[in-house]
Amino acid sequence: MGKSLVAYFSASGTTKKLAGKLASAIGADLHEIKPEVKYTAKDLDWNDKKSRSSVEMSDKSFRPAVANAVDHMEQYDTVYVAFPIWWYVAPTIINTFLEQYDLAGKTIIPLATSGGSGMGNTNKELAPSCAGADLKEGKVFSSHVGESELKKWAEKYQ
Repeated sequence: MGKSLVAYFSASGTTKKLAGKLASAIGADLHEIKPEVKYTAKDLDWNDKKSRSSVEMSDKSFRPAVANAVDHMEQYDTVYVAFPIWWYVAPTIINTFLEQYDLAGKTIIPLATSGGSGMGNTNKELAPSCAGADLKEGKVFSSHVGESELKKWAEKYQ
């Protein structure tokens, strides 16, 4: 079994908790995907069509800049990518993150937090950013999920 990474983007802290629990449960390394320009509460107002997140999500080709990178991505065989669901898909910063690396031969497993929706078209939107990787079907979790449940879920991919 190869080495695993849990990479996460969390705009409000909810997904950070989920990612930390998963990394702890499976003994994986943890990496925060940090936007070059941090999101403010105003940026995240999905009711405002001119908010930053609304503008980014309305253009599927938009790639928000990532401020940091994973050191030695080549050492990981499995990458869990955690994020909040925005407009029924992963935020486009997840595409930016994935496109930074050669993912050939790796297993990519999305997991998400959501205020009420499922994974929607997440895999369809992420697939082009995962060239050469085995992109698995993801799952939405409550931020209150326990480590034992996360470990049981992750074992399906090991």
